[in-house]
Amino acid sequence: MARRPLPRILSNGTAPIARSREFARSAADSATDVLHPLITITRGLRRLASAGRRKWADTPKDRRGPLLFLVASVVLVVALIPYGPLLAASCLMAAAAWTGRERTAPAPTGPDEAQTQRLQSLYEALVPYFSVPEDPAPLFAHGGEWDKAFPAYEFDDSGRVSHLVVRYPAYFTDGEAQSRARIEQLLHAKSGRGREYHFEWDEEGNQLTVNVLPPLPTDIAAQRFVTAPGETVLGFTDPTAVQRTLPVADGDDQRDVPPVVWRTGPRSTEPHLLVVGQPGSGTTNLLRSIALQALQHGDILIVEGSGTGDYACLTGRDGVLAVECGLAGALASLEWAAHETERRLISANRARQTGRPAPDDTKRPLWILLDRPSVLGHLAAADGHQDPQSLLQVPLRHGRAAAVTVVVADQFDSLDALSDPVRQHTRARVVLGPATPGQLEDILGAPPHTTPTSDVPPGRGYARLGTGSVHRLQVPATPDPYDDATSESHRQAVLELLPGRSTPVDATQRVAEAEPEPEPEPEPVPAEN
Repeated sequence: MARRPLPRILSNGTAPIARSREFARSAADSATDVLHPLITITRGLRRLASAGRRKWADTPKDRRGPLLFLVASVVLVVALIPYGPLLAASCLMAAAAWTGRERTAPAPTGPDEAQTQRLQSLYEALVPYFSVPEDPAPLFAHGGEWDKAFPAYEFDDSGRVSHLVVRYPAYFTDGEAQSRARIEQLLHAKSGRGREYHFEWDEEGNQLTVNVLPPLPTDIAAQRFVTAPGETVLGFTDPTAVQRTLPVADGDDQRDVPPVVWRTGPRSTEPHLLVVGQPGSGTTNLLRSIALQALQHGDILIVEGSGTGDYACLTGRDGVLAVECGLAGALASLEWAAHETERRLISANRARQTGRPAPDDTKRPLWILLDRPSVLGHLAAADGHQDPQSLLQVPLRHGRAAAVTVVVADQFDSLDALSDPVRQHTRARVVLGPATPGQLEDILGAPPHTTPTSDVPPGRGYARLGTGSVHRLQVPATPDPYDDATSESHRQAVLELLPGRSTPVDATQRVAEAEPEPEPEPEPVPAEN
């Protein structure tokens, strides 16, 4: 059966039909805009008429007569007043326009049903901790009102609590660490795991403020930070933790971030640093970042106990005295560092006694970076050699006066192998990777005011300088540029910070000896006449 062709108006007239529809739609929109006041007044008159009918229907029958007489009297008075009908019509139009306007629904002021249920569950969970049987008017009681205990609260887009203010009775022992820890653990579990919470206790006002902290930036690459000599950027923290910001490059843009700055030198109260973390937590990344910053104003000596070659990019660079991976080289380098510290002290003391300034070679900073010294200690004990950590006593005790800084990095399972001088003189502490509150308090000396999470990115941890407060920390991305898994942007950022390579003297002599001496040219023989 043959197909019938479509009518001409359907096959060839689609474009005119589309244009006609567009023209009709534009005309309707224009008419709506022009007639919008009339539409509003008409809607208002309809609403006023509906309100009048409802009022008339609600009026009892015995009162309808007096009401009708009152309305008729008002109409008569308005009609007799000069310009009365015109004023009445104007007032009626204004009332209709006000009544017929488009009204938006008011925004909800209180929590919805799901949020109310979540707050009620938090309230019920806190009842056993904030109530006693002897209290005649308890603030927390089963089945009580949660709005009196939670004067302020906020929720995020997922419906979880992001800000909460808790009022608690005055008899709660908020001065005891165990009591605080129980409340913080409960709120962390009930408000949602996987996030970091900051707890601020107001003991005078009997209030606890809980805030959810945003994640720290992990996309900041290694670069030359705007710091003074003697200042080292360990990483970045929350804006409310420090009163300083640093401009950092973020691709083609620039932004200001709050840093954790570690100050070294003769006036530093914490001249040495201890870094502890789990495997893959970013301890080597932090030491590499410190080394690149230290090379701007001083010399560094690196001792790597793991032997993985993570510092191969620094070998042979200007300012890098040595990169030792073996036990013999580590012992020789650390022994030289101890003698160098003593030499600097003696030279500076002699200069002061004669009234002269200290020599320049005693002022140039010297950095000693030890990664996994516990591994070298086990090797030394097996071979019957001296523990390399014993050679750090002089740099640790007298390094501040001799411009010598020691940085030690190790793992949690090797903390028992650290010597007493290392534990006593490393007053600046950094913990990277997942850790329990007990481990953080043992290493940092104080518990953090946030709840540590189990899943953290590399370089994420906590830092405490001396007796200061504990800060959240995110180390700038400083990977090994020779690692194939490194991104190209981070690799180029590290390569740009590396100083030029220096040719050793022995290599120059070997090259000179390898070159053959030029043979003497034969003297020309005079021709016979």
